[in-house]
Amino acid sequence: MEAQASFRDKVATADKEGKRIWLFPTKPKGKLYNARTLLSILYLIIFFTLPFIKVDGHPLFLINVLERKFILFGQIFWPQDFFIFGLGMVVFIVFVALFTVVFGRVFCGWACPQTIFMEMVFRRIEYLIEGDGARQKMLAKQPWNTEKIIKKFSKWTVFWIVSFLIANTFLAYVIGIDELKTIITEPVSKHVGGFIGIAIFTSVFFFVYSWFREQVCTVVCPYGRMQGVLLDKNSVVISYDYTRGENRGKFKKNEERDLGDCIDCNQCVKVCPAGIDIRNGTQLECINCTACIDACDSMMKAVGFETGLIRFASENNISKKEPTRFTGRMRAYSAVMVVLLGVLVYLLASRTDVGVSVLRTPGQLYQELPGGVLSNLYNYRLLNKTYADKQLEFRPENFKGEITLVGEDDLVVPKEKFLSGSMFIKIPQAQVRERKTKLMIGVYEDGKKIATIKTSFLGPFSGI
Repeated sequence: MEAQASFRDKVATADKEGKRIWLFPTKPKGKLYNARTLLSILYLIIFFTLPFIKVDGHPLFLINVLERKFILFGQIFWPQDFFIFGLGMVVFIVFVALFTVVFGRVFCGWACPQTIFMEMVFRRIEYLIEGDGARQKMLAKQPWNTEKIIKKFSKWTVFWIVSFLIANTFLAYVIGIDELKTIITEPVSKHVGGFIGIAIFTSVFFFVYSWFREQVCTVVCPYGRMQGVLLDKNSVVISYDYTRGENRGKFKKNEERDLGDCIDCNQCVKVCPAGIDIRNGTQLECINCTACIDACDSMMKAVGFETGLIRFASENNISKKEPTRFTGRMRAYSAVMVVLLGVLVYLLASRTDVGVSVLRTPGQLYQELPGGVLSNLYNYRLLNKTYADKQLEFRPENFKGEITLVGEDDLVVPKEKFLSGSMFIKIPQAQVRERKTKLMIGVYEDGKKIATIKTSFLGPFSGI
């Protein structure tokens, strides 16, 4: 029993001394692998084409951290909108928790960029150049002869080219495809920083996919450790049906079998990109890529046994033969998710195209003007979040008075720009009945009110 549980004391990619165990997984094949391939092709098409798609001459998708400008599906988001991103991150974390509780790490195996690039791009290149897992292992052990040098350097060259393409695409998401074209086409001396960025990104991707590989999921990504907290016996994960498979033993043709259905062929281990034995149970290295399911089903068909010895199932599905249940824990996560999604949708729908800030100028007292009129000086700041210039107007809402711009005749806010300035608000003294009077100022565009700003007006009275 102790030997069976020893797998939990170490990771599959390190020996007792902590030395890296290099993995040479067998190339997967099967209906689930084909489904993953189709999904990956769709993902890669989207990834490599999205930076080129524009709406009215502007990127459809841009994450410009340097200028703190984000464009999502044609809509510009500025730092003033970052609270929406904060809530979006909370929604994403809750979604991850809910999804993991129900389905384990399916996202890791089917949609995570690290897995898609590693297994569907770089690993396929490796299979094409060096052969299947067993051939790769033999190549790694043989001396550096002509065959090994040609294959290794060919693989690394292709890896570097693909890493370069990924780095350029990734950079296009940050600075935009037009700026990237400028960096590529103009002399290096004009864009030293841009070329350094491309070189760094390329080197990082090459290092990850040529050497670090599955260690990203095991060592760097916290998701594997999260699932140890989030999973329970009702969570659907890739599971080995030990009630049917044990006691395992080799298959012998035409023999009366009194063992379990597991023929101990180890194909599920050989095909695993994380190097684990799924028959030991759910482990943090498992990314739910389903390669072991395809391998096991293939062997079951070959010996005439029922498929599904390894499948998506919960612990209770296997041990108690219970159907999958939507537990109270799952319902609670779902309820929180629905609420957060509702708030996020509301914030996105109510988001204005113009950000407006009006503050009374600090350190300035009220001024007494002829005719029994008081005035306060204010600073305003307008942000146009759209791709077109906007002409705005301030109007009094809950008071009778006058709003006068300082040095400006009209409020014309350039597209994707800020406009700052000062203005006087003048109010008859008879309306000022408190030391600080609450004011409401309407912001109008083409006669339509787009926002209401609240501020205060400083007067001489403490009350009447």
